[in-house]
Amino acid sequence: MVSAIIAVKQPVQVAGGVRSMPQLSLFKSSQSVFVLADDERGRITYTPDFLAASVAEAWFAEIRSAVKWQAERRRMYDRDVDVPRLMAHFDLSPEEGQAPGAVRAAASRVVAATGVPFNSVGLNFYRDGRDSVAPHNDHLDEIVDGHPIALLSLGATRRMTIRAKNPPRRAIHLDLAAGSLLVMSYATQLHYTHGIAKTNERVGPRISLAFRVKPVRDSADQAGVYR
Repeated sequence: MVSAIIAVKQPVQVAGGVRSMPQLSLFKSSQSVFVLADDERGRITYTPDFLAASVAEAWFAEIRSAVKWQAERRRMYDRDVDVPRLMAHFDLSPEEGQAPGAVRAAASRVVAATGVPFNSVGLNFYRDGRDSVAPHNDHLDEIVDGHPIALLSLGATRRMTIRAKNPPRRAIHLDLAAGSLLVMSYATQLHYTHGIAKTNERVGPRISLAFRVKPVRDSADQAGVYR
C-alpha cells in the first residue's frame, strides 16, 4: 500500500507520487498546487492557501450563522440513524437567490480559479470531532460526466483519507486546512473513496463547501446530498 500524509500548512513531497507545482494551468494564480494523483484513475490536486486567512475566517462566520442547517437521518442496514453532521444545499443558478453572500462569493472564486461552471454546492457542518463522513464516492448520476468536484474548507482542520478501491491501494491522508481547495476529477469517483473519520482530539467546528456540476432536471430533490 502506498500511503502519504499531507501536512496542514506546508504540504511536503512524499513517496507515492505527490508532486509540488508552483503554477498549474488549472488555477489562474501563483498559489502552490500539489498534485496528489494524476493517472488513469484520475487527478487530485490540493491548494492549501487558496483563500487568505482573513477571507476564510469571515466566510466561515457568515455561513455558519446564515445557513439553515438541517439534521438528517438515513437508513443504514435495518435501522434509521442520525447523519453525524449538519447539512445544507444551494442551487447556484442565476435565478436562484437563496444562497448567502459568502456562499455566492466562494462559488465565484472557485469557478474563476478552476474554469468549471459549478451550479450546485453541498455544505456540511462538522460541529466537533464526533461529526464525520464515512468513506464513499460521489454518486455519478448526480454529476455531469467529465466535470470535477471542488471542496473548499473553512474553520478547523480535519483529516480526509482518500483511498484507492483496487490495487495498487494508494492511500492519502490529507489535512484539509481552512481556506484550502481540493479538486477531484470525475474519474476519481470511480476509483477512490474519500471520508473524514471521527476523532477524539479536541477540534473546532469545520464547514465544507462541495461544488459540483449537476445535471439539469425538471424536478429534482436537491436536499441532503453529499458530504
